[in-house]
Amino acid sequence: MSRKILHLDLDAFFCAVEEQRDASLVGKPFAVGGRPETRGVVASCSYAARRFGVHSAMPMTRALKLCPKLIIVSSRHGVYSNVSEQVMKRLRQITPLVEQISIDEAFMDVTNLPDSGETIARRLQATIQEELRLPCSLGVATNKLLAKIATDVGKSAARKGSPPNAVTVVPPGEEAAFLAPLPVQALWGVGPKTAERFKEIGVSTIGDIAQIATDELVRMFGKNGYDLASHARGIDDRPIVIERQIKSISQETTFARDVRDGPMLRRTLTELSESVGRRLRESALTATTVRLKIRWPDFTTHTRQMTLSNPTDQDAEINNAASQLFEKVWKHGRPVRLIGIGVSGLGSPARQLSFWDEKSQKERRLLEAMDQLRQRYGKNPLHRFTHLEGTDDEPNEI
Repeated sequence: MSRKILHLDLDAFFCAVEEQRDASLVGKPFAVGGRPETRGVVASCSYAARRFGVHSAMPMTRALKLCPKLIIVSSRHGVYSNVSEQVMKRLRQITPLVEQISIDEAFMDVTNLPDSGETIARRLQATIQEELRLPCSLGVATNKLLAKIATDVGKSAARKGSPPNAVTVVPPGEEAAFLAPLPVQALWGVGPKTAERFKEIGVSTIGDIAQIATDELVRMFGKNGYDLASHARGIDDRPIVIERQIKSISQETTFARDVRDGPMLRRTLTELSESVGRRLRESALTATTVRLKIRWPDFTTHTRQMTLSNPTDQDAEINNAASQLFEKVWKHGRPVRLIGIGVSGLGSPARQLSFWDEKSQKERRLLEAMDQLRQRYGKNPLHRFTHLEGTDDEPNEI
């Protein structure tokens, strides 16, 4: 029996939520994201804005040049997360086999349900529209690869200027035929470099890839050649993954203007460390590796990392490691555009008993109290107070 896999994509999700809050936005070109004066980028944009060439991840300054009357709406990530949870709740009412891959996308395995995949998809689309007032598009196929591509094809073929609300079905046995006329870039695993390589040898469609022997694809692209060969023929046996393991946690900030002030950069590191530490504790995780990310005004980006002697979820330990990396990379007075901290090597919070001295226990109680205050009163109701004697380039009050 063929599998029945659905892929759901909420159409311009952030914008759809904002239109519920402010009906005057409906039909107008607007974008959700940061302000241009703070180097903001477009997180999502309305279909009316897309007619002008505006798209997500575009600098807001560029978006305004393309569409001078563009309305900018600040992001409300907490609200989007809550609405996303309501959507996923309705998916899980249909089947427990739901794999959420982003805030606005998910796969479902409905193989064991009696109705056809298309029937289930259209019923789900109507439910989300009626109960949550959100447009969405769905792809229906025998595997995840085809379901996702079907959604993309349906969205791109829809009438421009309004939500697609598409449902696209790939019948069993027609996987390769459905893929054949599509451009190579539509296939998972084909990035810009791979697409350019295919162009050099006259390969422009997925059907062209399917005509190439597997051994030849492996010779050209290494291990990725095996996936290219099977995917081009519509073969994908990956199961639905109900739970995903968190591999890393990171936090970064882009300054409104380049910063060369040492104390300010170090204060930012402290704030980022607090945010990462809090997220570790909320997830009941510890980290063994701390990574610093720093970007200069010319967009050159450097990353450095350090492995800790013991796993941690404590702000001070994360900040200490990040600060050591920062001092090795940053030269006095050099301007910084972006700075970030990430942690990896995640695991359970268990520690060696020898590490649990009285000082560590007091630190943990303090951090837990601060976490509770932040949760109750907002992100930054208070900061740790430290005072260090030294030059202007050393941290003072935080």
